[in-house]
Amino acid sequence: MIWLADILIGLSLLIGAAFTLIGSYGLVKLDQPMKRLHAPTKAGTLGIGSLLMASMVYAFAYGDGSLHEVLIMAFLFVTAPISAHFVSKVNLHHGTCEAPPPPPLDETWSTLDTGTQEQAAPKETRA
Repeated sequence: MIWLADILIGLSLLIGAAFTLIGSYGLVKLDQPMKRLHAPTKAGTLGIGSLLMASMVYAFAYGDGSLHEVLIMAFLFVTAPISAHFVSKVNLHHGTCEAPPPPPLDETWSTLDTGTQEQAAPKETRA
């Protein structure tokens, strides 16, 4: 049965390498940010997931086995869509706003300082 693990490891490595190569190629060659967004998030995530799957199969077939790769995959699959969402929101706002919006007058919000309003003096804190 060890030959089945070898075949599964080899296929996972080939699939992972292909997806990672396609994702990195798309990141470099695509011209617009919204097109460029899908290459690393979709293909890169599938590629890294496949490479981690090969590592897990190898660990269980030839060693004691480890589930560290499962945690890596979980964090990868959670953080990749969030970072893609941030990149897309920045692109949407960058394309629709010529200048950043003015900051609100209260002190509960953090925005880009454009130098158009006076800096508020810091509040004194009681000791």
